[in-house]
Amino acid sequence: MSPTTPAEAEGVRKIEDSVRTDFHGAMTYGRYLALDQLLHAQHPQSQPEHHDELLFIVQHQTSELWLKLVLHELLEARRLMDADDLGKALKCLARVKAIQRTLTEQWSVLGTLTPREYAQFRGSLGNSSGFQSYQYRAIEFVLGNKHRGMLKVFTSEPEAHALLSRVLEEPTVYDAFLRLIARSGYDIPEAVLNRDVSEPWTLHEDLVPVFQRIYEEDSTPWGLYEACESLVDLEDNFQAWRFRHLRTVQRTIGFKRGTGGSSGVDFLKRALDLTFFPELYAVRTEIGA
Repeated sequence: MSPTTPAEAEGVRKIEDSVRTDFHGAMTYGRYLALDQLLHAQHPQSQPEHHDELLFIVQHQTSELWLKLVLHELLEARRLMDADDLGKALKCLARVKAIQRTLTEQWSVLGTLTPREYAQFRGSLGNSSGFQSYQYRAIEFVLGNKHRGMLKVFTSEPEAHALLSRVLEEPTVYDAFLRLIARSGYDIPEAVLNRDVSEPWTLHEDLVPVFQRIYEEDSTPWGLYEACESLVDLEDNFQAWRFRHLRTVQRTIGFKRGTGGSSGVDFLKRALDLTFFPELYAVRTEIGA
């Protein structure tokens, strides 16, 4: 046993000889993650600066980073479904679901912001609002909740407008899944396969028997069954996130109007009625009936 140094005896861990300490001209953790830019991207607007505004900014910036990854994974899941690689697509959806759980739990951090604390810097937000999150809108578009009218919110942001314009005209993840089901031998109506993908998804009753067959037949390929349940998981997680958002807003500002002009809590309540995959819920009434 080697003798310990006085520092180690006091609980100070010795830096191993193999650990690199000279990083001149080398890639570092901070450079790889662009921490100089990332950690200096918080710019409170309140004057004098209010202590709790940093929490508000960090909460929303980290949410946007997670939304960036969600969109990345959903677009890849769609591509993989188009290539009939359902297994890898399900891996993408599993990652999205894990991110959703993180996003939902994040509301508990913002929930530590009291009404009085938020009121002291809320005016500094001006007309900025989460309603204007273009990544959130892109995710909703990719999942089927498309709304062409939303594009006008982003006319002052060319990059955001271009992204939303593109995904508006592209098939959704659900479209890709239904086409994969059709290629697997199931009778998906031509009206569904050839629909105008720029329009929001609405319930197609003639798809319910198709999903009933997938759920009830023992011969169903497991991947199709699992994919149906994964999409239901994804929507359930989305609704849980929406609900936590609503409750956090209500506990912080009550029933005030949103900074972006929305009705606030009432607007968020109406979002709970939105659904991405209505047939996957409708079929539950028919299974075993």
